[in-house]
Amino acid sequence: MSEGPPVSEAAGTVPVMTEPVQAWWARRQFSRDREVPYAVGTYRAAWAAYPELIRQYHPELNHGIALSQVPLGADVLLCWECRIGHRFAATPTEQRERPGRVRRQSAWCPDCSALARPQPVVLGEARAIPRRPRTPAAPLCTRTPQLATGTAFASECAPAPASAAEAALRASLAARIAFTPGLTAIKVARPFFRHTEVWPDIILPELRIALEYDTVGRHGLEHVGTREKTDLRKDRAIRAAGWEVVRIRTGRLQPLGPHDLQMSSISERGVDRIVDALRRIRGPLLVDAYLTDR
Repeated sequence: MSEGPPVSEAAGTVPVMTEPVQAWWARRQFSRDREVPYAVGTYRAAWAAYPELIRQYHPELNHGIALSQVPLGADVLLCWECRIGHRFAATPTEQRERPGRVRRQSAWCPDCSALARPQPVVLGEARAIPRRPRTPAAPLCTRTPQLATGTAFASECAPAPASAAEAALRASLAARIAFTPGLTAIKVARPFFRHTEVWPDIILPELRIALEYDTVGRHGLEHVGTREKTDLRKDRAIRAAGWEVVRIRTGRLQPLGPHDLQMSSISERGVDRIVDALRRIRGPLLVDAYLTDR
């Protein structure tokens, strides 16, 4: 590995089988009986969903091996360098799951995350810092109405639309499909973050289909890493309530479910693809009955 600032270990315990990148590459050369086990670009599409990690990875710090030659689940210790200049070692999985619930760019670097955390203040000679009592589990929100599981309704707790693109997609769909407007939540059986309701981006109650519009966001933190697991959990809750989910995945985000669509942006052709997906789920006979341009 090239000379440079000391490399700090990433937070968490490194699995026993994790190897340095040079040893991992040599083992893959042997097991695959190839000088180049994975060609450059093999995993480019998969890594494209993590633009910040692409910026943090430098082949010269990893014996010339490109990031697109490394599988996302490889048990290999790679060297990364954040925008500030911190260098640290972490596996691809550790890096992809690093942001968690934090919505700042520093979340991609363990050193930046440590610096961003508030430090305890020590007064006088008192050095012992008392432990905080455990915070009890937050109670469920009481504003969710008592409705049957799977009922769509207008929620008091639903957040406002996240982006102009989402609002534009809603307007484009409203021009093509007749559906009840103003519904923002679906009643679910199990609690989902203190609520027994979930808030899809767009709800088509007549078809019992929820649409989600996914981007990586300004800092490359949305719908990646552990947030992807939250999306999957939300999708399971919606399906358990008798609905289906279609995610519009932009910014090279990979599909999560069987009906998800990858799009660079929303266009007339994109709306046609969404309508076709609705037909595949509920059948042309039902979906076409709600089309306004028949």
